[in-house]
Amino acid sequence: MREQIETVCAACGLVVDEDALSRGMSPSVHKQGEVGNGPVEWSLETTTALRVDSGLHTTFFLGSDGYGNSLTKAQKDKFGRLRMRHKRFQMESKRSIRLNEGLRDVQMIVGNLGLPGFVATDAAALLKQASESRLPGGRMAWEALAAGAVYVATSQTGLRRTTEEVAVHAKTSHERVCAAARKLRCELGLVGEVPPTQAWAVDAVVETLGESQDVELKACLELRRVGEFLLELADEACIGPGTPRVVVGAAAVYAADRLTEGKTVTQAAVAEAASAIVPTSTGVVAGYSREVYDAHTARYGTRDVDAVVTGRLA
Repeated sequence: MREQIETVCAACGLVVDEDALSRGMSPSVHKQGEVGNGPVEWSLETTTALRVDSGLHTTFFLGSDGYGNSLTKAQKDKFGRLRMRHKRFQMESKRSIRLNEGLRDVQMIVGNLGLPGFVATDAAALLKQASESRLPGGRMAWEALAAGAVYVATSQTGLRRTTEEVAVHAKTSHERVCAAARKLRCELGLVGEVPPTQAWAVDAVVETLGESQDVELKACLELRRVGEFLLELADEACIGPGTPRVVVGAAAVYAADRLTEGKTVTQAAVAEAASAIVPTSTGVVAGYSREVYDAHTARYGTRDVDAVVTGRLA
């Protein structure tokens, strides 16, 4: 776009606007001068993505006034009361309060990891999207979503940190950070943009099965191949978005066993293998495996899963 008397699209010539608007500071309004006891600076307020209100509301400093003069005790008490009342009116709801706390968590985690400010801005945008989509709730706490947003933001910006590194500075466990990152990736439509957390999920479950259940190597390789395909399908279909990927990976392994010949493992054995990594139960694995099975049937019908996987890899 270029702006003259008309605002015109440089690509197609479409006239977008006929009135030229000056979006900069106006010296006639925001000019420097002398008022009262001190100089008046350019008076445009900066904004920040790390606050619910973008930082546009009044900021109260309790140590000095606008000219740098120290406040008396009475003045400090007065401004303390004003600040408290201001914060109450600033937050419209409990959700806004929790979002503001989550944004502070984002800033804290990014600072502790030594990441640049634009990562915090991207993570804040993700957390606000999560709030608008009503993702917090139940077992999915704001603290976990804040840490998950930082992890996703580092992946998007090419400054990727591991979930373990993020969890060190988070106010929740590593398991919940992984679950939150997967929820953001699935629910916000980022499956094609952000690499998955715990990409080794199916590998770990199959390896444990091979050791504990004496499953043959050929069967393990088949479960791994089909299980990874089904886990990708589960991510795309948003199955168990707030669940650690290892648990859904275990469900994908069991669904792979049902969809292929042999029937070499049981639900209990798969749940036990997954529990060696992340606590889960047979009922959880059974529920998600049915969803994965149904997702495959809905997309590919009665086609043989081995033929579908071979066709995708070809």
